[in-house]
Amino acid sequence: MSAEAALSSNASLLLRSDSDGIARLTLNRPRQYNALSGDLMGELQAALDDIAAEKSVRVVIIEGAGRGFCAGHDLKELRGRGGDKEFFQAIFKQCSRLMTTITSLPQPVIAKVHGIATAAGCQLVATCDLAVADRTARFGTPGVNIGLFCSTPMVALSRAVPRKQAMEMLLTGDTVGAEEAVGLGLINRAVPAEALEGEALALARKVAGKSPLTLKIGKEAFYRQIEYGLVEAYAYASQVMTTNMLARDAEEGIDAFIEKRSPEWQGR
Repeated sequence: MSAEAALSSNASLLLRSDSDGIARLTLNRPRQYNALSGDLMGELQAALDDIAAEKSVRVVIIEGAGRGFCAGHDLKELRGRGGDKEFFQAIFKQCSRLMTTITSLPQPVIAKVHGIATAAGCQLVATCDLAVADRTARFGTPGVNIGLFCSTPMVALSRAVPRKQAMEMLLTGDTVGAEEAVGLGLINRAVPAEALEGEALALARKVAGKSPLTLKIGKEAFYRQIEYGLVEAYAYASQVMTTNMLARDAEEGIDAFIEKRSPEWQGR
């Protein structure tokens, strides 16, 4: 479902539609720029937990309804709880679990971004495996402007963007445009607004056409090895490749390449 179509629906804080192995999850709080309330994060968490066990889903797209992708945490919800330390701890723990779920999800996750992606919204983009944006989209971690440093968004941002550029975003609160975000490595590509839907779907379909087992193995290995030292990373990656080589899909893929035909993946 497109973001425009989602705008007219108030059935849920999160909308889901599936087609051709692609699950599309739409944040559906358009009037609040899809701010991540506790309830919305809960629905997104539940959807991702379900998808993790669904072999029919090859790729996930996360997008936002209305005029923007996601403005971050729901500040009115946070202020409404006054000095409730336990609530604050719970909400930031919930958000951290959501982000790590995306990273550990067997399926690749693509952020489809338009409008703004700020604070925890920028964190969500940085956490997704891939990201495509409208050229007019803007990204930022503006918490410093309101006296609340974007500490949890910093975790994802600093793993996607070089240190000096990440620190500039965090310390100034300034936003960056989509073209600059490509250069920083925060997103993969920026396209005209009218091309965003097609570009996101084309990327999702290309990824969905690969072996689901190989995607699962590769995604997990990528995030694990990047935390290791060089020698440890090579040792780990060698083990992963050995295991992968023994898989039926690797045999099929190599045979198909040699025989100049399309592979038939079995996911094992």
